[in-house]
Amino acid sequence: MPDNHNQYENPLIARYASPQMSETWSPQRKFSTWRRLWVALAEAEMELGLPITPEQIAELKAHVDDVDFQLAREHEQRLRHDVMAHVHTYGDACPDARAIIHLGATSCFVTDNTDVILLRDALVQIRDRVVAVIDVLAKFAAEYRDLPCLGFTHMQPAQPITVGKRACLWAYDLVLDLAEIEHRLAALKARGPKGTTGTQASFLELFDGDHEKVRQLERRVCEKIGFDESYAVTGQTYPRKIDSQVLGVLSGVCQSAHKAATDLRLLAHRKEVEEPFEKEQIGSSAMAYKRNPMRSERICSLARFVMSLESSPAATLATQWLERTLDDSANRRLVLPQAFLAADAVLILYQNVATGLVVYPKVIAAQLDAELPFMATENILMAAVTAGGDRQELHERIRQHSAAAGAIVKNRAEPNDLFERLRKDEGFATVDLDAYKDASQFVGRAPQQVDEFIAEVVEPIRSRYPEALGGTAEVNV
Repeated sequence: MPDNHNQYENPLIARYASPQMSETWSPQRKFSTWRRLWVALAEAEMELGLPITPEQIAELKAHVDDVDFQLAREHEQRLRHDVMAHVHTYGDACPDARAIIHLGATSCFVTDNTDVILLRDALVQIRDRVVAVIDVLAKFAAEYRDLPCLGFTHMQPAQPITVGKRACLWAYDLVLDLAEIEHRLAALKARGPKGTTGTQASFLELFDGDHEKVRQLERRVCEKIGFDESYAVTGQTYPRKIDSQVLGVLSGVCQSAHKAATDLRLLAHRKEVEEPFEKEQIGSSAMAYKRNPMRSERICSLARFVMSLESSPAATLATQWLERTLDDSANRRLVLPQAFLAADAVLILYQNVATGLVVYPKVIAAQLDAELPFMATENILMAAVTAGGDRQELHERIRQHSAAAGAIVKNRAEPNDLFERLRKDEGFATVDLDAYKDASQFVGRAPQQVDEFIAEVVEPIRSRYPEALGGTAEVNV
């Protein structure tokens, strides 16, 4: 079908998300899953003694994927009910089974069980992308485990760390997100065949009041659609708390990505670390020299979108009156797919950026050297006290010298001369000041923390999800 340039095109699909995630939320996947649910229900009902034949089941199975979307639209235009439109469309394709399609079920049997299946499939994709980014960041951290760089608190120079240790901070946020994803996947259940208000009254009627058969029906349907169990109690829908919890996970992933991408934008400003920049890439239409961190900026932009969506399922849950209201429907059609599409896009960008990070060690060293004299003062103070000096007096001398050196840097834009000032102060005559010019002695256990983090945290993740490792994350535009 040719592009229709007179209609809005969703950029999440056209520009950002993967074909795999788009397919997960596609009409074909949705309505084929509805039909698989109708097959599962009919099969289970047949197995438990209802008058349904194997031939009818076979007919239903033969037409699971050949959805006539035009016919469904025509039925919906007439009936004003999407589920019944597809019941009729399926029945038109399966005339012998028409009478038993949707037997005993309410619309949410197909809509909600499908949504849980799609949530599960989409969460697995997000999980694998998170693992891939953790893996790439860990490789980067290992490579730069012992490269000292200036650390910051309050966005002001603080104690030195290493480039690798900083990357571990980014990765660990995702590790925490991964734990939440795993928890949500483990907790997902089917809605099952619960009936109109969750009481299973219609199924109890079908089975002549046999409660045990209704319980067996639920168990069998859940097994056929890939779940061990269903939610213990429901109204007409599965608990909308689930949507809120899942959006919380997606928001968390995007919060982590936003934080790391913001850090990279700051580091690009300092010319210490940059995202990949392609040979013919243009940074600005006006300023030809520019190397804008556009991928990191896009991560932040898309992440912000997902984070903003988190409030919608929360409000939907809070306003589901009694057993259910339909004001959840249009909202969920927008929020659930788009949150996953955007989170998918964020992680594609994150993996792409992390795979191609460019580090400039000489710039990093120069920026660290400019601040290092201040960083070294605590160690210098300890050495001078150990040699017999008065701690309080020496502390005051360092404070005065540091203030004077800082004024030289700020007011005259001249190099930090704190070491020279201390060298001329008799209170520090016993201290070998040159010994404190090596930045690596001020990074503490940062290199070892990188090694331990990779061995104790990342490696088990790599072992759990080997299929998620490797591969590339290509950015469309």
